[in-house]
Amino acid sequence: MSQKKITIIDVAQYAGTSVTTVSLVLTGKGRISPATAERVNQAVDHLGFVRNRQASTLRGGESGVVGLIVRDICEPFYAEMTAGLSEMFEAQGKVLFLLQSGSTSQGMSRCFDTLLTHGVDGIVIAGGEHAPAGLKAKADEQGVPLICASRASGIDGVDLVRPDNMLAAKMATEYLIKRGHKQIAYLGGLSDSLTRADRLGGFCATLVQYGLPFRSEWIIECDYQQKCAADAAETLLRHYPKISAIICHKSSVALGAYFGIMRTGNLIGGGAVDNFFQQQIALIVMEDAPEAELTEPPLTSITSSAREIGHAAARRLMMRIGGQNLEAQSIIIPPGLIERQSA
Repeated sequence: MSQKKITIIDVAQYAGTSVTTVSLVLTGKGRISPATAERVNQAVDHLGFVRNRQASTLRGGESGVVGLIVRDICEPFYAEMTAGLSEMFEAQGKVLFLLQSGSTSQGMSRCFDTLLTHGVDGIVIAGGEHAPAGLKAKADEQGVPLICASRASGIDGVDLVRPDNMLAAKMATEYLIKRGHKQIAYLGGLSDSLTRADRLGGFCATLVQYGLPFRSEWIIECDYQQKCAADAAETLLRHYPKISAIICHKSSVALGAYFGIMRTGNLIGGGAVDNFFQQQIALIVMEDAPEAELTEPPLTSITSSAREIGHAAARRLMMRIGGQNLEAQSIIIPPGLIERQSA
């Protein structure tokens, strides 16, 4: 009969401590009293717990693993950013350990505690606009560097690497205005999104700058499903046929809007009026994706430089893992414009 494998939870229960405390003792990090450390080590010896990766992270050592928490690994922005992180960490001989938290603070806390328990060298939090309190304190207690690589929000006292969402929206709006568009709508995103709030700020400020009307009924909230975006775009254009351009919150919204415009009988492109019955609707998307080149015409995009955000976040975290004592910094990566034929 096989013997039950002893886990870190068994050690914590036997020693009368938390799992986090056992992890601290095994990794040699944090502030643990000698008496507690001795009790944990005695439990390890008595139970026959096998020290695996934690054995290589005893005081002064590193595990070679960096943790990454993302809300949704399917989002193109975070997939591209993850690739950038992985490229940089692999060049330094480190492995990226990826966890998906979902949209809740409980999911974020669970992922964070899991990474600390496994003795990672550092943690990158990507997204998660409502990060639970206490993450920085937990990381500091265990001596684990922490960085945020996010679209909009960060954590007080923690390095933040992010895109300039407001500037990106300004660029998109100004691009359309300079091509003669005066009736411009914004489609997509949810009301609780800080990224959307930043982009709408840039959108509205640019309209005001050029003396164009701001119409709240032309700012449409919808989720990221293509069908939802298609229905929203079609309804918008049927109610307000003078709209000549739409800025889309993300690539999936733009693809949905593409089909919604086609349903109205209008064309997609940067021109004004084709004939009495058909109008050309300019379409521009706030983040680039491979499928943006597959539509006809291809979609003009504002790129958020997600891979470069990953590179910058990795460089900053490696400096902290290396022991550099740095003030928390906000690093903003500027957007770029990819001109195609849809606007």
